[in-house]
Amino acid sequence: MTPALDLLKKVRAEHRVHSYEHDPKAASYGLEAAEKLGLDPAQVFKTLLAASEKGELLVAVVPVVGSLDLKALAHAAGVKKVEMADPAAAQRSTGYLLGGISPLGQKKRLRTFIDSSAQPFSSIFVSAGRRGLEVELAPAVLAEHTQAKFADIGRA
Repeated sequence: MTPALDLLKKVRAEHRVHSYEHDPKAASYGLEAAEKLGLDPAQVFKTLLAASEKGELLVAVVPVVGSLDLKALAHAAGVKKVEMADPAAAQRSTGYLLGGISPLGQKKRLRTFIDSSAQPFSSIFVSAGRRGLEVELAPAVLAEHTQAKFADIGRA
């Protein structure tokens, strides 16, 4: 179990866990998950951390087939500017290793934003807190348990 799965179990949120054999040489962990689990990559989301100009860490959940629009995230968060967070700071504040960062069950509660492209899906896939482990859940369930806001933060 991971903190993400512990949280979902504790709150009795509807979810399904999917595992696959992770290849450490994979260029993109998210695309690897989509391929190995036979999923539509548009339904698989990666968890990224960005830092505002004041040092506030923000969580961004965007499709693995796209990238994070830093200006759009800054706008959604009401800050002037954001940049990708230092990997060590991301690992420290979430308690997860890179490539396995889940938006759920992080050590510190950070403001979270989910790309709006998640909303039409009945379920999406995010990291369950370990490489090779994904959790499938409704976008609204993810938003509820991360206190996230939906915003147009992804770029194709």
